[in-house]
Amino acid sequence: MKFLRNKATVIPLVAITATLALGVPHAGAQGLLEMLFGGGVKRAPQGEFPPPPPKYKPKAPAAGGVKISSPSYYTYKADRLVRIDFSALTAASQPATPQDAAFVPSATGAAFRDAIAGLGDYELYAEPDVAKALIAYYSANPDFIWVTGSGPNNRAQDAVRVLGEAASYGLTPADYTVEVPTTSASPADANAQLKELVRFEMALSARVLRYAHDAQNGRVEPNRMTGYYDLPAKPLDLVGVLKTLAHTQEVRTYLESRHPQNPEYQALRVELESLQASAENEIVVDPKLLLKPGETSSELPKLLKLIARNLDDEMGGTYGEVLARLAASDVYVPELVPVIKAVQQKQGMKGDGVIGPRTVAALAGTSKADRLLKVQVALEELRWLPSDLGSPRVFINQPAFTASYIDNGQEQLKTRAVIGRTTNQTAFFYDQIKQVDFHPYWGVPQSIIVNEMLPRLRSDPGYLDRAGYEVTDAKGKRIPSSAVNWGAYGSNIPYNVRQQPSEANALGELKILFPNKHAIYMHDTPQKSFFKQDMRALSHGCVRLQDPRGMAAAVLGTSVDYVAEKLKHGHSSEDVTRKIPVYVAYFTAWPDMSGKVEYFNDVYDRDSRLKQALDATEAVRSPSS
Repeated sequence: MKFLRNKATVIPLVAITATLALGVPHAGAQGLLEMLFGGGVKRAPQGEFPPPPPKYKPKAPAAGGVKISSPSYYTYKADRLVRIDFSALTAASQPATPQDAAFVPSATGAAFRDAIAGLGDYELYAEPDVAKALIAYYSANPDFIWVTGSGPNNRAQDAVRVLGEAASYGLTPADYTVEVPTTSASPADANAQLKELVRFEMALSARVLRYAHDAQNGRVEPNRMTGYYDLPAKPLDLVGVLKTLAHTQEVRTYLESRHPQNPEYQALRVELESLQASAENEIVVDPKLLLKPGETSSELPKLLKLIARNLDDEMGGTYGEVLARLAASDVYVPELVPVIKAVQQKQGMKGDGVIGPRTVAALAGTSKADRLLKVQVALEELRWLPSDLGSPRVFINQPAFTASYIDNGQEQLKTRAVIGRTTNQTAFFYDQIKQVDFHPYWGVPQSIIVNEMLPRLRSDPGYLDRAGYEVTDAKGKRIPSSAVNWGAYGSNIPYNVRQQPSEANALGELKILFPNKHAIYMHDTPQKSFFKQDMRALSHGCVRLQDPRGMAAAVLGTSVDYVAEKLKHGHSSEDVTRKIPVYVAYFTAWPDMSGKVEYFNDVYDRDSRLKQALDATEAVRSPSS
């Protein structure tokens, strides 16, 4: 279906399409329109809207050059610990009727009330919400959870063991350490022992609450790190945690249930355990290796050994014999080229068969320390998401440049994706898919209008009219672009701009919406060449899909043929009637559907920022802080 109907525009469009097919770099959707209306082909930076070409000399911005800024990163500051104020517990040695109607006094209740006096000068520090919950619980339930008779009970022993295993989840055991008192059948000083036991009770409860919080929510509040993170809080009833633990003997089961309960989290835990038990990279390949078919290098056998060691069943069945026979070869013979191409493609690269630094880095360039950090970071980030990720779901992993549709534990669709440039980063959030638009309009974000369109509009106010855009005022009334005095505005423009459906529309033939404050969605693109690149952080922030029809069919629960038929009939929209969560996520370590963890480059340098936040949290929790 043709949208640019007059002859004057159809002929150049065909010519441009042919030119692009021959390999001329795309200049973005706006670049195509400038070829039609702006007087010539210009090589411009990648993206929907390149800066104005040199012949345009825009006037100084009316608002002093003000632009709409992207979100920023912050120096993470962890909440300071507070000393727990036990005065509410120690105010009366014989408290009135307990506040909690479910509380039933035990034989140890009297001992607990006697022991409270031992908290008067006790210095125990905890997070503010933990401190508040601790006092609230024991005020309503004046009895021991972790002590029976003259020493710690089985419940306490189980809790201490779980806290001691925190490293297996990528947590820091020192954050949850509690000194366990020794048990004496005939204590020399009964009062001293009771004092020790009540302090152990409070310390263990405080650390158990910290552990429960960290396991469910993570140690870092992501939204305090950067405006690019937008993840909802996961409520946790800390008083309820203590109530549950006071009435169950299944302490381990309960505490472990606070962690995410999805296969991805378990696969990352297995990878963490494997890394912790493994030696440092024993096979070191020259990171600058460049080897083409027919050439010779002593580094090749090392690389082949790494490939053979990490073969999965599919690759092993296809290439296992070749690798075993040529394992010692230092000549890059033709038989090895398909092996290298397959490995490159599995790592998301072009698969050109040339062994270069990127291929080496993918197979051998990540040190054990780097992989450990990536896995620990991934475990932390997974705690920010729902424990059950849902099915069906769409999962976009930005560092992998992929988008997947997953249903019933199977990856039904996986397609290459383009994400935001480092200057226009894609946010990390999750939402729910609502709608598919066929032949969509593109509502141009204010940031693009101000930062990229406005400089040209000041000297060429009519170019939006020529380029297939509509300008409307706050009431929705359409106004010619040429009638607006663009020079009068800075960062606050009282007009909306949208691009009409066309072959050159920046969103291509369809978009998949999940309404969010970041104005991010999945969509098609006329810039197909981007998908041939390995590093695909090239957009203004939205997620472009190599197979948008396949994804649209998946979320609508229909076929690609149905989507193709819809596209024959022009602009329309269709609601997604099922509940399908979409995760616009950021993981530099992530398991495939078989559980094998893959590693990706930290394109936005977010892992190091999270490491800084984790370090800040550890510094606050350290006894010496």
